[in-house]
Amino acid sequence: MRLKKYTDYALRVLIFTAAKREGQLANKKEISEVFNISENHLGKIIHELNKLELIHTVRGRSGGIKLAHKPEDINIGKVVRSMEDDFYLLECFDCQTNECVITPACKLRHVLKDALQAFFQVLDGYTLEDLVSNRDELRALMQLS
Repeated sequence: MRLKKYTDYALRVLIFTAAKREGQLANKKEISEVFNISENHLGKIIHELNKLELIHTVRGRSGGIKLAHKPEDINIGKVVRSMEDDFYLLECFDCQTNECVITPACKLRHVLKDALQAFFQVLDGYTLEDLVSNRDELRALMQLS
């Protein structure tokens, strides 16, 4: 299974924003430079994170983004579920398009469904705070003051 770059970048935006010092806003330009992601693409991701009420945007000359909640209140499993369109690991996961003839007797679908549930069970056990508990190291790598 592979998450979309969109989800990866959304998690990076949250990590970057959570790593900022108290009261500091993150901005699209600096996130773009640190992670080498186009500002246009980041704009779409930031818009989505704002719609999901994970971040707040502050307009104006000295604007930027900040977390809408404390990092310990942002669950990683929930973020991933919100950013991904589907989790159809196999054709048979989608009843609308499944044409596999062995579906009624196939055990693979059930094994992968269990694996997917285990994947989310692990993600649900982590918050954004867990991902930024090493803020000093992250700040150094991202060259944040």
